[in-house]
Amino acid sequence: MRADDGAAVLRALHVPGHPVVLPNVWDAASARVVADAGFPAVATGSAAVAGALGHQDGEAMPVAEMLAAVARVAGAVAVPVTADVERGYGLKPSELVERLLEAGAAGCNLEDSDPRTGELVDPGEQADFLAGVRAAAGDRLVVNARVDTYLKGGTSRAAALGRARRYLEAGADCVYPITLRAEDEIRALVEELGGAPVNILYVPGAPPLRRLAELGVARISFGSGVHRAAMAYVGDLVRGIRDGRDPY
Repeated sequence: MRADDGAAVLRALHVPGHPVVLPNVWDAASARVVADAGFPAVATGSAAVAGALGHQDGEAMPVAEMLAAVARVAGAVAVPVTADVERGYGLKPSELVERLLEAGAAGCNLEDSDPRTGELVDPGEQADFLAGVRAAAGDRLVVNARVDTYLKGGTSRAAALGRARRYLEAGADCVYPITLRAEDEIRALVEELGGAPVNILYVPGAPPLRRLAELGVARISFGSGVHRAAMAYVGDLVRGIRDGRDPY
């Protein structure tokens, strides 16, 4: 699938009230499992990819390794692939876009935390960065702009809304208030953004998938959750083998 075709397909899946569900993957094998299960798109998760490659999550992981992993995922499936690429690994927008497209990505997640300090980036600076990505990509990438205010312990909806609106105005296709899980807050944020696509991370304590759809969410992702669950299963399996139990 050509990158621009993939982006158009992926963008069309972001329908408030009928969300695209993305169980995030970490390699070609997990991507094939997701695609074979009938999901219309595949998303990588940075923490899951990093863990699978022996790295800590964050931009300490070499960008070449991350993009090579994205390329393997994109080459393994016939559905659009969106890549979690932290805050761009220090690449300029034009270079980031070029390398994502070369890897076969149809979309990307970009967060608004400074990888060096862990602090929130100034929203104007992040909006400028996103605008640069949009200008370089045109319609060839679906840009999912992460809003880290809740992740950093903030409780102000106004702060999250302010960032989300600026990012949408800069050209983001979707906004991602990561770790937001309170139903009333999700509903209010979706309503106040006036139908713009909102991505919610499914974690314990979040509303069920069907309820998230009823709240008007357009995208549901799982972050590193599927990878953690898979590794927990593998851990139980190999401990059983160690203890002499039949693993199958």
